[in-house]
Amino acid sequence: MKAYQISAKQLVGLALLTAFFAGTVVVVYDKIGPALWGRWAGAKENEKNAAEAVIAEITDPSVAMDEKNNSEVYKAISPGVVNITSTNYVQSWFDVYPQEGSGSGSILDKEGHILTNYHVVQGQNGGYAQQLMVSLANGKNYKATPVGADPDNDIAIIKINAPAESLSLVPLGNSGELFVGKKVLAIGNPFGLERTLTTGVISGLARPLHSDITNRLIEGVIQTDAAINPGNSGGPLLDSRGRMIGINTMIYSPSGGSVGIGFAVPVDTAKRIIPDIIKLGYARKPSLGITAPLPVNQSIANQLRLPVEEGLMVSQVYEGGAADKAGIQGGNQPVRYQRQTFYLGGDIITAIDGQPMRVYDDLDRVINRKNIGDKVKVEVMRGEKKLSFDVTLTERPRPRG
Repeated sequence: MKAYQISAKQLVGLALLTAFFAGTVVVVYDKIGPALWGRWAGAKENEKNAAEAVIAEITDPSVAMDEKNNSEVYKAISPGVVNITSTNYVQSWFDVYPQEGSGSGSILDKEGHILTNYHVVQGQNGGYAQQLMVSLANGKNYKATPVGADPDNDIAIIKINAPAESLSLVPLGNSGELFVGKKVLAIGNPFGLERTLTTGVISGLARPLHSDITNRLIEGVIQTDAAINPGNSGGPLLDSRGRMIGINTMIYSPSGGSVGIGFAVPVDTAKRIIPDIIKLGYARKPSLGITAPLPVNQSIANQLRLPVEEGLMVSQVYEGGAADKAGIQGGNQPVRYQRQTFYLGGDIITAIDGQPMRVYDDLDRVINRKNIGDKVKVEVMRGEKKLSFDVTLTERPRPRG
């Protein structure tokens, strides 16, 4: 490789040339540098002012209306939300030990009636827990006594004897005019953390939900994304005016915590049965007077050579009940199906008041909307004959326990 050599004269010339250019740069910067900097800084200041103008259009969070509403509802309603602790005593091989559960409830009146979920106050083998304690917002604790319940709708009422002036009430609203997207608030005691507020919206309406206790259909269930966790059960779901529109009852959660899908029993359902529960200890309900029927599908129809592929086969009728009085007939051939005993050969109900009957929920939906004493038109198949009966609904037998 060829090497290049620089003489001393060339080095001196290069140094002088470098010094000349450096001085030129300094002079140029002194002349135009401040102008360039000012232009850049001014542009950034304009951007800052524009950003602040955007922020100025946003309401100061300290006085935001939504937050103010949340705070006002909480201050007004949370004193009426109670913490309920249930205790059942369990017998082991060597000892008896207490098993505790917790939930929430809403004070209904100055007499001390509290609305909650039945599963919050339920006993080990049905009935009610052996001990119920209620904690008020003022820190006072009271023993509670069960008044009554409607396990089908997971609703119960308990009562405490407390001074009327210490009881704040939760007003009952209306769940008949709700809509998806409506703001809601939930107050309860998740994981024992008393009077916790969460907010959200109604994310679904008229969800089909079944009682964990009786497996019967709870109609019109409200779905919400307001965080609901264990301990919220029985507490109120509120609208932005602080009125109860639902009773928080259940969450969908593979993990056991809130994943944004909670369910509440509509308050209109509770309002219909509260007077009965307080007066009688249970909810009076209309009944067709039959035991759980066998849903008929194509497979069953083919095996039994039935005249229709959809309907509800009457297994048994209660003697003296609505169906019995009208002339509807049950079956007489006992069989085991899905761990239940049904009696084949009975009338097949195809429609009630024009509503097709395919599954048991269809029957529940129609009858639950009626009152004791109402008449319904029941269409059946008896063999190859189509028959129609006018049935006057009677009271469902009182549940035991």
